[in-house]
Amino acid sequence: MKTFSLSRHSKLFSVPESTKDYLFVGSGSLPYYEEPYRAESYAIAYIKEGAVKLTAGLSTWEVNGPSIVTLGPTVIRYFTKSSDHLKMEVIFFKDTFLLERYADLFFLFKYDFFGNNGLHVLPLKESYFTKINKIFELIQLTKLAGSHYEDELVRNYIFSLVYEIDSYYRELASEVSSSLNVHPLFAKFRQLLNANYMQEHQLEFYASHLYLTPKSLSAAIKKITGRPAGKWIDDAIALEAKVLLQNNTLTVSQISEILNFSDQSVFGKFFKANTNLSPIEYRKKLD
Repeated sequence: MKTFSLSRHSKLFSVPESTKDYLFVGSGSLPYYEEPYRAESYAIAYIKEGAVKLTAGLSTWEVNGPSIVTLGPTVIRYFTKSSDHLKMEVIFFKDTFLLERYADLFFLFKYDFFGNNGLHVLPLKESYFTKINKIFELIQLTKLAGSHYEDELVRNYIFSLVYEIDSYYRELASEVSSSLNVHPLFAKFRQLLNANYMQEHQLEFYASHLYLTPKSLSAAIKKITGRPAGKWIDDAIALEAKVLLQNNTLTVSQISEILNFSDQSVFGKFFKANTNLSPIEYRKKLD
């Protein structure tokens, strides 16, 4: 499946291409790529000043600085302009780089803030803002100095960021829980949807696994989120379809098979109904 490589990110941000398995982007404005995409790397973005609108998965945030944004490779994301003034720094890194000398290959999976959930955005209070700011300053200074131990230093700074972010979430556990306002039924539905949307399109599947009738599930999810369950399912499939359509090595027919549609025509009608464009029109818009 096509994803944004580190090379693609370097071109997007107009910075020199990295020969390493990480890329640091210094302070500057964000290039707004407003089509959904996945990346081959993890990302920790430090929004220093200004604001940006982030859509990750099926959720959208207005991110105001100072804040941290954390994104794992599986997360479909895109950014939309929110203010004319934006300063940010980003460290992109592959798991193979971070864990090169680390025995636990599942280390990054321990942290929910990299996954598909509501923890991608962390506003920074003053005490943590100071520490996070210092770590990003150290990464930038290390890159500029070109130390013999650059890789080891950057690797350890990333570990420091992960630990600091996790510590902050633990400190804010009660606040995070209330701010997410995750209803147990919606949490279970979202987990089921994330695991099955590419193969299971029918509301009946999700309702049966949650021991509800389709009508009851749809009404309950709409009451909790403002959107019926069927709309969440359709939005998840349409978002995945947009990502797949950006991969020109895949035909529309192949994409319809990947998404478990009975044929290309059915997929085309679904995509048109949910995006107001046919799959071919969407591809032409990207050219």
